[in-house]
Amino acid sequence: MTDIDGEAGRTARKRGQIAEAAMAVFLRNGYVGASMDEVAALAGVSKQTVYKHFTDKKQLFTHIVLATTAEVDALVKVVAATLDEGDDPAKDLRRLARAFLDALLRPEVLRLRRLVIAEADRFPELGRAWYEGGFERVLTTLTTCFERLAARGRLSLDDAGLGADHLVGLLLWIPVNRAMFYGSEAGDVADAERDRLADAAVAAFLRAYGPADGP
Repeated sequence: MTDIDGEAGRTARKRGQIAEAAMAVFLRNGYVGASMDEVAALAGVSKQTVYKHFTDKKQLFTHIVLATTAEVDALVKVVAATLDEGDDPAKDLRRLARAFLDALLRPEVLRLRRLVIAEADRFPELGRAWYEGGFERVLTTLTTCFERLAARGRLSLDDAGLGADHLVGLLLWIPVNRAMFYGSEAGDVADAERDRLADAAVAAFLRAYGPADGP
């Protein structure tokens, strides 16, 4: 490894260390209550080091919010692989539904969602980017998969996008909205309850959009 490579690695680690500390501070204190001093202290670096990597609090906040959209890639891959490789829509959709619930009921995701919503008027472009880079990407992938399933006769729908909205709405309306009002601890839903929510959402969806001759 060259000195340049070593320096690049150290820089990346330091930046990640600062971002991780910033995430904790923003989630605990909100945007207004967060300070670069507290981020520096939690990261174990000087405030000058924080400003070397991020010019101001807004840039740091933007970075940590948008960085979480990268985690959506794994969920998007689950969506595509689950629905494209299987031939049992009921089974595959139940598996997908549980993956959605597990991903979106994570405490840190719920807290970040609440924070982005709270700051939407202050940073509307950031809220839009977070939604489009995350949740909307999943809906787009789900829509494409539903179109392919309809073409194979595995689903019966005229508007795949609306079908995607309906499935996700059936699945997430109760637990996610409860967590938004009750606090992140409301996302601590037992496995049996997650199974029940997933099964019920898929059953309702297939009653509306299942193939005419049955699954």
